[in-house]
Amino acid sequence: MIDWLRREALEPVIELGGRALPIELTRNRRAKRLTLRLAPDGSAVRITLPHWCRSAEAVAFAHARRDWLAEQLAKVPARRDPLQDGTLLYRGGEIALEWRAEAPRKPQFDGARLALGGPRETLSRRIQRWLETEALQLFSADAAEYCARGDLAPATVKLTRARRRWGSCSSEGTLRLNWRLVQAPDHVRRSVVAHEVAHLVHFDHSPAFHALLDRLYEQDIDEPNRWLSRHGRTLYAAFG
Repeated sequence: MIDWLRREALEPVIELGGRALPIELTRNRRAKRLTLRLAPDGSAVRITLPHWCRSAEAVAFAHARRDWLAEQLAKVPARRDPLQDGTLLYRGGEIALEWRAEAPRKPQFDGARLALGGPRETLSRRIQRWLETEALQLFSADAAEYCARGDLAPATVKLTRARRRWGSCSSEGTLRLNWRLVQAPDHVRRSVVAHEVAHLVHFDHSPAFHALLDRLYEQDIDEPNRWLSRHGRTLYAAFG
């Protein structure tokens, strides 16, 4: 029995909910302890570990918390196919999605319906590109507004496909924002942009940072934070 448990702990795979998920290890010299999380789409278990920690210990750490991981996996929304559903999540609501092979490949959006043609096998990627284009335009407009409100120079805005973070701000003043936020309600997307703009001035979460964020953002910041905590994983359901 002990030998079997040792082999299980060494195996970088864990069975949860009838699925075998890989255990992905990331070493971080600044880490002081093991950090365990489930990928937003439920595809993997991820552990950040200090440089001195043995890989076998990290894998065993995941197996020891199997019940908690199973609970988290149960909360992951089911994968959805926008084409099969005929709808696409966009700015907090659903828009109709219409595909005809003979129609023009370039997406056409009329405010309520996205229509496009071309090969079905490339459809998902082309829809994602359309969403990313929309996201960059919205993020850029949001950032320009918040920078002006804070008397700051315009910031460079780029997209990220991060699996965990909604946004970041580099020391060079570049904002990187998760394109999936284009699917969230406008006030949620804007809260993340305002948060990162505030980091242009304060690279921490000090009282001064929060005071600036309260001045920049037009609503109660707690509400969009709660929305992301409860519904953020749904933004990964269609495109992973």
